[in-house]
Amino acid sequence: MLWTAFIWGFLGSFHCIGMCGPIALALAGKDKNKYLVNKLLYNSGRTLTYSLLGGLVGLLGFSLAMAGIQQWLSILTGGVLLMMAFSYRKSETWASNSFLSAALAKLKSRLGRTIKPGGTRAFALSGILNGFLPCGMVYMALMASLGLQGPIQGMAYMFFFGLGTFPVMILLMISGNAFSAGLRLRVNRLLPYFALVVGTLFIIRGMGWGIPYLSPSLSFPASQATELLDGNITHCE
Repeated sequence: MLWTAFIWGFLGSFHCIGMCGPIALALAGKDKNKYLVNKLLYNSGRTLTYSLLGGLVGLLGFSLAMAGIQQWLSILTGGVLLMMAFSYRKSETWASNSFLSAALAKLKSRLGRTIKPGGTRAFALSGILNGFLPCGMVYMALMASLGLQGPIQGMAYMFFFGLGTFPVMILLMISGNAFSAGLRLRVNRLLPYFALVVGTLFIIRGMGWGIPYLSPSLSFPASQATELLDGNITHCE
């Protein structure tokens, strides 16, 4: 499933240009020497946050799997992804207008203060903080991390998701005109259909039809708990 994370990150980054783009461009404007390392630090910071969130969500999935709902959790994950496929923007609106709005306002204020001085520290910290901003693509990727039912698997999924965003975001920081509005629109139209594919894969996976890698037989005796924590359960590959 990790290949879906990278593709999701790549395609999703065209959508995220709308929110992350101004931040990335503001930082790039302060990078007088145009060091590539600073751009890598910013995007690595985002990926670090995504990975940590993926680990936490994966731990929750592990706990639910231990409760004996492993198969249903995978099917539920796929179902939620199918529902979010054409409405992921609503999750961003909800987060911005919910009880989280005050926290997000403080986060954006902190992000602005971090960007202002510029420098290597600003790039790294801005990336870390940016990872917490509302993003429908991130929410769907985290949902997939939940369905993987393990902290290591969840962290790995979000790590590859973050890596997938590198090409677009770095090119944007190098040249603000790298991506036309038309190209972004065409890619954004593909996103819901890719979400449908991933959601369907999780549902098929949860059916436990005994198909290696695609729909392996799901069994979760308590003796396998340690193996899952070590990332050795084959159906999570």
